Amino acid sequence: MTNYQFPEGFLWGGATAANQLEGAYLEGGKGMNLADVMPGGKVRLNVISKPGFDFKIDHDKHTYPNHDGIDFYHRYAEDIALFAEMGFKTYRMSIAWSRIFPKGDELEPNEDGLAFYDRVFDECLKHKIEPVVTISHYEMPLYLITEYGGWRNREVITFFERYATTLFNRYKEKVKYWLTFNEINGATHLPIMSLGFSPATEDVRLQESFQGLHHQFVASSLAVKACHEIIPGSQIGCMLIYMPVYSYDCNPQNVLHAMKEEQVFNFICGDVHVRGEYPAFSKRFFKENGISIEMEEGDLDTLKKYPVDFISLSYYMSRTEKKELTAEEKASGNLIAGVKNPHLEASDWGWEIDPTGLRIGLNQLYDRYRVPLFIVENGLGAYDTVEEDGSINDDYRINYLREHIKAIGESIEDGVEVMGYTAWGCIDLVSMSTGEMSKRYGLIYVDKHDDGSGTLERRKKKSFYWYQNVIESNGAKLD
Repeated sequence: MTNYQFPEGFLWGGATAANQLEGAYLEGGKGMNLADVMPGGKVRLNVISKPGFDFKIDHDKHTYPNHDGIDFYHRYAEDIALFAEMGFKTYRMSIAWSRIFPKGDELEPNEDGLAFYDRVFDECLKHKIEPVVTISHYEMPLYLITEYGGWRNREVITFFERYATTLFNRYKEKVKYWLTFNEINGATHLPIMSLGFSPATEDVRLQESFQGLHHQFVASSLAVKACHEIIPGSQIGCMLIYMPVYSYDCNPQNVLHAMKEEQVFNFICGDVHVRGEYPAFSKRFFKENGISIEMEEGDLDTLKKYPVDFISLSYYMSRTEKKELTAEEKASGNLIAGVKNPHLEASDWGWEIDPTGLRIGLNQLYDRYRVPLFIVENGLGAYDTVEEDGSINDDYRINYLREHIKAIGESIEDGVEVMGYTAWGCIDLVSMSTGEMSKRYGLIYVDKHDDGSGTLERRKKKSFYWYQNVIESNGAKLD
């Protein structure tokens, strides 16, 4: 197709996370969280995923770019005005849990933290930008990690329910779209990010991860219940990192292997959130992997009674699988390796680029669940160059976004119900995976660098003006 018809009211916008842009990590009564102890640089994932990570800051060995971010905490009005100039209909953001409950287990919230987000939401609404708020986005209070063991501990359900209910009561007149846990299905591969613990050994990773996930499933359902009761007419969704899984070839063994990988990664969390029950295939998977989930009476009833209203997702890449592969065949740049796909190009960081995979994924999700879908993360991390005249000509980013938006248009024509699209890192921020500023996603350039230098000046990239036209035309002008 060449003329895409996006529905009236389609939610165009951009997305960020509190821990990656706010900075001010000890201001306003905020407590320490996971992101505050994550080192910067390409060593990040290697350091935090190894057993024995001590969740402490070591300035002699590492830098900590999340402490400063891009200073959104003080510059939010300027940034939101730029979002409005681009034409944003919506802004997907997160709240830092430890700004509201500094330790996580307090009975009363921190007023300074609540007031900060009041100001952010007021600024959004002043510009007619609808906030979409992630309740938990890789920023669990550090105290809940070190003292409670993260989501392995069922008691954290109570703390999360108190936190979520506090948000709903405070912002019920300002926010009607909510997401519970960011990229919840990625937890089994890197539990430290969303479950708040690093397994002692690989042998216990799946057992502890699925136990933690069960606690999050219950917490999510309780949040759905509270959200609907406190904010009539609100919508609350789950958030998946979605990767269609391809078989390397038509060898039935590889096809079966790819199917199993896709079931576990893409569908267990979706089934629990939307269908309100664990899928049939999970019983065999749990048995074969020695996973035994402790549940309390009433858990399964809670999951069934309070499913999410929609699915939101991040999409960056597809994944190609082969039952037996050599080290040379691995696609090392991808978040979850798989096999190198010879038909795809890759980004500067080795992430394979596959716009068609987004169309495949949207069709898969809608065929399975028949609930609205919302792409809340999609973008290209790349090196940007500021020209002598101050311009940033990021045609590579425009091409990436254009092809993925076309895939969404094709999916809508296929019959998929899509609510909106928010480009990830609409303003440059600290990369989650590598802790770098040089891995830039933004349509707005921020003068901040990996060594901490920079003026924090904001500049509009070429993609800023391109996306402005996309939004103004409701997706009709993509060239």
